[in-house]
Amino acid sequence: MSQRKKILYGLFGIIIGLCVGALFRNYRTLEIVSMCNSINSMKQKTALEIIGLHPSEMPDNSQRNLVFVGVMTAKDFLQSRAKAVYDTWGKNIPGRIAFFSSEESVAENLPLVALRGVDDRYPPQKKSFMMLHYMYEHYIDRFEWFARADDDVFVRTDKLEQFLRSIDSSKPQFIGQAGRGNSEEFGLLSLEFDENFCMGGPGVIMSRETLRRVAPHIPTCLKNLYSTHEDVEVGRCVQKFAGIPCTWNYEMQSILHHNSSGNRAFSGNLKNKEVHSAITLHPVKRPALMYRLHAYTLGLKAQEFRQQSLLLHRDIAQMTTLLQIPKINKNLAPGVPIFPQDETSPAYLGDHNVLGSTPDLNRHRPAHLGELIEWDFIAKSLYSAMHPNPKRKIESSLKEGLNDVVREIMEHINNFSRQRGRVIEFRELLYGYMRVNSLYGQDLILDLLLVYKKYRGKKMTVPVRRHLYIQRSFTDIRVREITGGVVPAHAVTALDRRRIAGGAGASGEVSRMMGTGGNTTGLDRMRSILNSGWERLSDTLASQFPVAAGSDFRSPSLAPAKDRIVFVIPLAGRSETFMRFLRNFEEIALARDGRTDLLVSMYVDPAESPLVTGLLDQLRAQYPRNRINYLQLYGNFSRGVALDRAIKSPFCKPGDILFFIDVDMIFTQRTLDRIRTNVIRNRQVYLPIVFSEYDPQPEVGGRAKLITTEHHRSSSSSFRNFTAPYRVSNSNGYFRQFGYGLAGIYKADILRPDIGGFNTDINGWGLEDVKFLENIIAANVKGSARLLDVADGKVDPFQDPLSLQQHQQLPQELTVFRAPDPSLVHIFHPISCDRNLEEAQYRMCLGTKANTLGSFRVLEERFVRDRELLLYGRRGRGRR
Repeated sequence: MSQRKKILYGLFGIIIGLCVGALFRNYRTLEIVSMCNSINSMKQKTALEIIGLHPSEMPDNSQRNLVFVGVMTAKDFLQSRAKAVYDTWGKNIPGRIAFFSSEESVAENLPLVALRGVDDRYPPQKKSFMMLHYMYEHYIDRFEWFARADDDVFVRTDKLEQFLRSIDSSKPQFIGQAGRGNSEEFGLLSLEFDENFCMGGPGVIMSRETLRRVAPHIPTCLKNLYSTHEDVEVGRCVQKFAGIPCTWNYEMQSILHHNSSGNRAFSGNLKNKEVHSAITLHPVKRPALMYRLHAYTLGLKAQEFRQQSLLLHRDIAQMTTLLQIPKINKNLAPGVPIFPQDETSPAYLGDHNVLGSTPDLNRHRPAHLGELIEWDFIAKSLYSAMHPNPKRKIESSLKEGLNDVVREIMEHINNFSRQRGRVIEFRELLYGYMRVNSLYGQDLILDLLLVYKKYRGKKMTVPVRRHLYIQRSFTDIRVREITGGVVPAHAVTALDRRRIAGGAGASGEVSRMMGTGGNTTGLDRMRSILNSGWERLSDTLASQFPVAAGSDFRSPSLAPAKDRIVFVIPLAGRSETFMRFLRNFEEIALARDGRTDLLVSMYVDPAESPLVTGLLDQLRAQYPRNRINYLQLYGNFSRGVALDRAIKSPFCKPGDILFFIDVDMIFTQRTLDRIRTNVIRNRQVYLPIVFSEYDPQPEVGGRAKLITTEHHRSSSSSFRNFTAPYRVSNSNGYFRQFGYGLAGIYKADILRPDIGGFNTDINGWGLEDVKFLENIIAANVKGSARLLDVADGKVDPFQDPLSLQQHQQLPQELTVFRAPDPSLVHIFHPISCDRNLEEAQYRMCLGTKANTLGSFRVLEERFVRDRELLLYGRRGRGRR
């Protein structure tokens, strides 16, 4: 018996061992089977779970059951086009969305339906019909409308909801852009004379009743195909079994818009009537353009909200008048919970006494002559009485604003034109007037040439002129808080500077940057910075922000290393003025900053050369940690040559910021902070608008007289305290808006092949800065073709920008940032214009000389008091 037990136990052990060995041997196979089972379990989600719909949600008890959108896509486009659709308009549908693809398709991040027995072959006739059948089987009682869309269509979901809620969904409806085929296909699609189809590209919409009638007959429609076009066959099926054609409506071309530009559609200017008025936009072949359209439409939506906010403020202001509530009370009345928060609270909604003011050209009532706002005249040029350049080209920003105004006005005029059988077309702006009130907004008076066309009844075409009186109101300033970590100072200005400026018809937006790890003191500092304006923000960011989120604001050791600045100065004579500049440079850059160097490119007479070089050598010995160098040049003076030789010299490195400055400038520590903040490598160039000093002594003995001795001019600045701010006012100077000589840029950027440094063919002063700016703009124009390359598939916008530069040789666009800088002051000196200069240089010199004579008020008073000057001017005009 014991022997028998031993044999049985042995056999049992062998069997257990074999089973365990087989288990370990087939472990990988079991793992694969488990993965397959998990995939199958994913695929076995119910139809309601796929789209995230609760079983209790029905059209009669939910506002989110208006429309179901089925997007036809393919396995290869799930992570590109389909994802772009879902990330943009797909999540804002007033209903639900699902993507329909082939049987083997898998995408965890999308509400995907993999249709059984369907592949991705083209044309997708089976996929289209099976998608409609799936909608019928699972969602027919869940939604009022059903839409068929491609993965290259963009949908304005707010407009779609407004459109569908205006139509009776209980009746059979088949909505789309009607077609009968192009000229080559006409007569070959087996359509009767009264039959059409809804073109699939811009989208097709069916009511629940239409789908209910058609879906049971889909197998029959699939067995009787007469063409290779799936939208034609769907239209034939609807016509046969629902008894309705596609909507014969001309306006569907603009409501469901198809752009014939193909791959380049919507890669250009988006400010046009079709983009603003359409519900769907097709085709959008590249995901980058889908995101671009989404961002643009969000901006349009924000404008609508701001307009609604203004209308609400006006209603409140009108009610306070009727209720006789004192206007001095911004919160309406004590205890009234309409505006419970004051302006110190983040929940403050704005001052209705200002924002609620009704449109009126007399909203601003000046108390005295100094408060009078003068009008600018708009014609072929722009004329401004108080501008340093009274006649000038219309700036691109103003031109774009005028185009927006005209487009919106014409859309409003023609809103119901087709029902009335007439249309009014815009031809040109004849002239206009413009002024800006910083409290209320922009006022416009425009004289337009229009064409009135009547095409119903007695036809006529008549040119007409109309005056428009327009007020584009400002809304309140909005503060946006960005959380999730502290952003370095240079990144703040790079990403968010454009959000700072407010505009007509739009609210200004100030970005408040704060980190999750900052303490209460840091937050209080940030609030005070915001209250004091952008100027203090730009000056303080570098010292307020640490390197990483969670760092202490008070840790100076964690502050990022400041970029090195090299002041590049061209010099020709002017030794006494140069001595003043060196005192300024030593006091601010060398003694207080420590990371600012100097490179002088000089044409100096042999008599003055030892003095200049001796001063530079002395500074170099005194401050050995700073790079103080000079280049000795010979021949006729050329500012372009002087700057070009400097930037290509070994005295500055590719990672240095080069700041081109003139010897007549004075600056402060704020200047250096602004340069480091506003110059961004591979992205941005800084061209400050400097304050230029008027002639401090324009009159001697009651007569206009220029002081010709430079010693007299420079002596007033001999003992200047350069750390103290210069007094900036309208009486002692002006901001030189059209001066581009001072510029900050990285050496690596200015030596890019598409910029190539400075023009060396220009002699003397002037024009080389204009050519430099033109080179940057020309390089940006080439870079703006990147959207077209994206549309053509030549560039993948989701690649790393560095790899794009290396493999595609596409340099990044260099943005030109300009802003008034009161810390940069051009000290007055007499200007002598050489008649041997080129005509353009000579005229620029004369214009600069005229601007330094004094302000308009000073010149006006001088001429009014001095009869001899008036007579001299009249005689001079007569001689010309």
